Amino acid sequence: MAKRRFTTRREMEEHNFSPAVALSVPLLALFTTAYLPKLFPVTAIVDLPLIVVIYFSISRRSAVAGTFTGAALGLLQDTLSNQYIGVNGIAKSIVGYAAASIGLKVDVDNTITRAMLNFGFSLLQSAVLFAVQRVLLGSSLYRVSWVHELLRAGVNTAVAIPIFLLLDLARTDD
Repeated sequence: MAKRRFTTRREMEEHNFSPAVALSVPLLALFTTAYLPKLFPVTAIVDLPLIVVIYFSISRRSAVAGTFTGAALGLLQDTLSNQYIGVNGIAKSIVGYAAASIGLKVDVDNTITRAMLNFGFSLLQSAVLFAVQRVLLGSSLYRVSWVHELLRAGVNTAVAIPIFLLLDLARTDD
Protein backbone atom coordinates (compact mmCIF):
# COMPACT_ATOMS: atom_id res chain seq x y z
CA MET A 1 0.00 0.00 0.00
CA ALA A 2 1.38 3.37 -1.00
CA LYS A 3 1.94 5.88 1.73
CA ARG A 4 0.19 9.18 1.32
CA ARG A 5 1.98 12.36 2.23
CA PHE A 6 -0.11 15.23 3.53
CA THR A 7 1.03 18.72 2.68
CA THR A 8 -0.03 22.07 3.98
CA ARG A 9 -1.17 24.97 1.84
CA ARG A 10 2.17 26.65 2.47
CA GLU A 11 4.14 23.68 1.17
CA MET A 12 1.98 23.43 -1.95
CA GLU A 13 2.23 27.10 -2.89
CA GLU A 14 5.75 27.84 -1.67
CA HIS A 15 8.04 29.17 -4.39
CA ASN A 16 11.72 28.28 -4.65
CA PHE A 17 14.61 30.08 -6.28
CA SER A 18 17.97 28.92 -7.51
CA PRO A 19 20.87 29.79 -5.18
CA ALA A 20 22.28 32.14 -7.83
CA VAL A 21 19.06 34.16 -7.94
CA ALA A 22 18.61 34.08 -4.16
CA LEU A 23 22.09 35.54 -3.70
CA SER A 24 22.56 37.83 -6.71
CA VAL A 25 19.23 39.67 -6.61
CA PRO A 26 19.60 40.94 -3.01
CA LEU A 27 23.23 41.92 -3.59
CA LEU A 28 22.34 43.76 -6.80
CA ALA A 29 19.55 45.57 -4.95
CA LEU A 30 21.93 46.58 -2.16
CA PHE A 31 24.63 47.94 -4.41
CA THR A 32 22.15 49.69 -6.69
CA THR A 33 20.53 51.38 -3.70
CA ALA A 34 23.92 52.40 -2.32
CA TYR A 35 25.48 53.79 -5.49
CA LEU A 36 22.73 54.89 -7.88
CA PRO A 37 21.67 57.91 -5.75
CA LYS A 38 25.23 59.22 -5.98
CA LEU A 39 24.80 59.47 -9.76
CA PHE A 40 21.10 60.34 -9.80
CA PRO A 41 19.97 61.85 -6.46
CA VAL A 42 16.28 61.55 -7.37
CA THR A 43 16.56 57.73 -7.10
CA ALA A 44 17.22 57.95 -3.34
CA ILE A 45 13.48 57.59 -2.77
CA VAL A 46 13.51 53.99 -4.06
CA ASP A 47 14.33 51.27 -1.53
CA LEU A 48 15.24 48.20 -3.60
CA PRO A 49 16.28 46.04 -0.61
CA LEU A 50 12.82 46.57 0.87
CA ILE A 51 11.21 45.45 -2.40
CA VAL A 52 13.42 42.34 -2.48
CA VAL A 53 12.60 41.51 1.16
CA ILE A 54 8.89 41.81 0.47
CA TYR A 55 9.07 39.69 -2.68
CA PHE A 56 11.14 36.85 -1.23
CA SER A 57 9.13 36.84 2.01
CA ILE A 58 5.72 36.59 0.36
CA SER A 59 7.01 34.05 -2.16
CA ARG A 60 8.68 31.71 0.31
CA ARG A 61 5.84 31.99 2.84
CA SER A 62 8.14 31.25 5.76
CA ALA A 63 8.15 33.69 8.66
CA VAL A 64 11.62 32.56 9.74
CA ALA A 65 13.09 32.94 6.24
CA GLY A 66 11.36 36.32 5.83
CA THR A 67 12.73 37.57 9.14
CA PHE A 68 16.27 36.43 8.36
CA THR A 69 16.12 37.83 4.82
CA GLY A 70 14.97 41.19 6.17
CA ALA A 71 17.55 41.24 8.94
CA ALA A 72 20.43 40.31 6.62
CA LEU A 73 19.52 42.83 3.91
CA GLY A 74 18.80 45.54 6.47
CA LEU A 75 22.12 45.06 8.23
CA LEU A 76 24.01 45.02 4.95
CA GLN A 77 22.17 48.17 3.88
CA ASP A 78 23.22 49.82 7.15
CA THR A 79 26.87 49.01 6.48
CA LEU A 80 26.65 50.73 3.09
CA SER A 81 24.88 53.83 4.43
CA ASN A 82 25.56 56.37 7.14
CA GLN A 83 22.90 54.99 9.52
CA TYR A 84 23.45 53.29 12.83
CA ILE A 85 24.04 49.57 12.34
CA GLY A 86 20.79 47.73 12.95
CA VAL A 87 18.23 50.42 12.23
CA ASN A 88 17.31 49.05 8.80
CA GLY A 89 17.88 45.53 10.09
CA ILE A 90 15.12 45.94 12.67
CA ALA A 91 12.70 47.55 10.22
CA LYS A 92 13.27 45.07 7.39
CA SER A 93 13.11 42.02 9.66
CA ILE A 94 9.70 43.17 10.93
CA VAL A 95 8.55 43.74 7.34
CA GLY A 96 9.92 40.33 6.28
CA TYR A 97 8.10 38.57 9.11
CA ALA A 98 4.82 40.39 8.41
CA ALA A 99 5.07 39.79 4.64
CA ALA A 100 5.67 36.07 5.09
CA SER A 101 2.85 35.78 7.59
CA ILE A 102 0.40 37.52 5.27
CA GLY A 103 1.73 35.50 2.33
CA LEU A 104 0.42 32.38 4.06
CA LYS A 105 -3.12 33.70 4.19
CA VAL A 106 -3.57 35.81 1.03
CA ASP A 107 -3.22 35.10 -2.69
CA VAL A 108 0.00 36.99 -3.31
CA ASP A 109 0.33 36.12 -7.00
CA ASN A 110 -2.25 38.77 -7.86
CA THR A 111 -0.72 42.06 -9.03
CA ILE A 112 -3.24 44.25 -7.21
CA THR A 113 -2.65 42.38 -3.95
CA ARG A 114 1.10 42.73 -4.40
CA ALA A 115 0.75 46.47 -5.00
CA MET A 116 -1.37 46.93 -1.88
CA LEU A 117 1.02 44.83 0.22
CA ASN A 118 4.05 46.71 -1.06
CA PHE A 119 2.45 50.07 -0.33
CA GLY A 120 1.45 48.99 3.17
CA PHE A 121 4.83 47.45 3.98
CA SER A 122 6.62 50.58 2.76
CA LEU A 123 4.57 52.61 5.22
CA LEU A 124 5.18 50.00 7.94
CA GLN A 125 8.93 50.31 7.40
CA SER A 126 8.70 54.10 7.63
CA ALA A 127 6.76 53.83 10.90
CA VAL A 128 9.25 51.33 12.36
CA LEU A 129 12.21 53.50 11.31
CA PHE A 130 10.55 56.49 12.96
CA ALA A 131 9.91 54.51 16.16
CA VAL A 132 13.47 53.18 16.26
CA GLN A 133 15.00 56.62 15.73
CA ARG A 134 12.73 58.43 18.21
CA VAL A 135 12.16 55.82 20.91
CA LEU A 136 15.14 53.45 20.89
CA LEU A 137 17.81 55.94 19.86
CA GLY A 138 16.18 58.95 21.50
CA SER A 139 16.86 61.25 18.57
CA SER A 140 14.43 64.13 18.97
CA LEU A 141 15.91 65.73 15.84
CA TYR A 142 14.60 62.92 13.61
CA ARG A 143 11.56 64.24 11.76
CA VAL A 144 9.28 62.53 9.28
CA SER A 145 7.12 64.11 6.62
CA TRP A 146 4.30 61.63 6.24
CA VAL A 147 3.35 63.16 2.89
CA HIS A 148 6.86 62.30 1.70
CA GLU A 149 6.50 58.79 3.12
CA LEU A 150 3.21 58.31 1.23
CA LEU A 151 4.94 59.47 -1.96
CA ARG A 152 7.86 57.16 -1.20
CA ALA A 153 5.50 54.22 -0.69
CA GLY A 154 3.79 55.00 -4.01
CA VAL A 155 7.08 55.20 -5.89
CA ASN A 156 8.35 51.98 -4.31
CA THR A 157 5.10 50.27 -5.29
CA ALA A 158 5.38 51.50 -8.88
CA VAL A 159 8.96 50.22 -9.07
CA ALA A 160 8.12 46.94 -7.33
CA ILE A 161 5.44 45.72 -9.75
CA PRO A 162 7.75 45.21 -12.77
CA ILE A 163 10.48 43.84 -10.49
CA PHE A 164 8.03 41.30 -9.06
CA LEU A 165 7.03 40.23 -12.57
CA LEU A 166 10.70 39.77 -13.55
CA LEU A 167 11.45 37.80 -10.41
CA ASP A 168 8.45 35.56 -11.09
CA LEU A 169 10.32 34.38 -14.19
CA ALA A 170 13.25 33.29 -11.99
CA ARG A 171 11.19 30.96 -9.79
CA THR A 172 11.98 27.26 -9.85
CA ASP A 173 8.75 25.74 -8.57
CA ASP A 174 9.44 22.08 -8.02
